[in-house]
Amino acid sequence: MNKFRIAIVDTEEELNRYEENLNNRTNIDLVGKFSGKEDEVKAVLELNPDVIVMDVLLPGADGIDFAKKLKSSNKKIKIIVMSNINSATLIEKAIDSGVDYYMMKPVNYDLLSSKIEELSSLGVEQNIDKNKKLEEKITNIFLTVGIPAHIKGYQFLREAIKMAVGDPHIINSITKKLYPNIAEMYDTTASKVERAIRHAIEVAWNKGKIENINDVFGLRVYDTHEKPTNGEFIALVADKMLLEK
Repeated sequence: MNKFRIAIVDTEEELNRYEENLNNRTNIDLVGKFSGKEDEVKAVLELNPDVIVMDVLLPGADGIDFAKKLKSSNKKIKIIVMSNINSATLIEKAIDSGVDYYMMKPVNYDLLSSKIEELSSLGVEQNIDKNKKLEEKITNIFLTVGIPAHIKGYQFLREAIKMAVGDPHIINSITKKLYPNIAEMYDTTASKVERAIRHAIEVAWNKGKIENINDVFGLRVYDTHEKPTNGEFIALVADKMLLEK
């Protein structure tokens, strides 16, 4: 049976409680215990845990800040925050920092074990399924509007739309974040990403499939004399994907 690798970040007293209650569970492997000191972020990540369980109030650091540093280093890692503080503001702040689940103390270890399992396995499978469905929808739109799969802009444009679906605000930082992020993924430059996306959109417009484009969005968005900017087209398709969700 595969065990879920868990790291705990809390006070010494709480760490001992976690160890007593989690070590006898057949689905959990407690791989590390930490107090949340600033220099422990790297040590926690090096253990490659599936889930990190931590308190919002740590003896060695601010829990929200610690969680944010963990997520910025590894976005795939899952974080559960346990706390005595029932504050809507604090919960919202924790979620914004990248925390995946916020639970109240005293710890219900059956519930915690269940949530660890959900985030470790089912959550991963659901994300894979969602990404697959999203890519299929984007591909169908590209085929309809006439963007050929063999040009570089096709891949770049698809990644741009996926990013905009995941974070709609990124469209406001298209040159500072979106293009550079795609460029890093494909080992190229932001300017080449911008030009390739522009070329992909122009190919579609030059094929004269304007009616197909309008049909995709269910309204007359453009005519033959209009071409959207990169940002406009990305935002338009991303909005359609979000509405369909």
